[in-house]
Amino acid sequence: MIFVVHEHHASHLHWDLRIEENGMLTSFALPKEPPLESGKKNLSIKVEDHPLAYANFEGVIPEGRYGAGEVKIWDKGEYTLVKKDKKKYVLDFKGHKLKGKYTLLKFDKAGAEDWLFFKNH
Repeated sequence: MIFVVHEHHASHLHWDLRIEENGMLTSFALPKEPPLESGKKNLSIKVEDHPLAYANFEGVIPEGRYGAGEVKIWDKGEYTLVKKDKKKYVLDFKGHKLKGKYTLLKFDKAGAEDWLFFKNH
């Protein structure tokens, strides 16, 4: 399965992690650059799914449209789903920057769509 990380220069710079799942791109917004080393836990916020074709998008979303701003591919590649349940994804990335196992972990006491994203040891 494929993944892409978009660097999104919208109202605030953030990164969008998108993983292929059920014919769509399950998407998470990351306010900080994805961690490349273990030991850093970054907030990620579950956002709406995107069509699979969006994995190749780079360009400018016009002013007045949702997500207006420049979008660049920061990383892309393939991943293997190691584990998934309602509160946790374990993903093995094979990208140019993201390499190895990462976890998306649901916050119990945070907002409904708040997750942590971190590289496993």
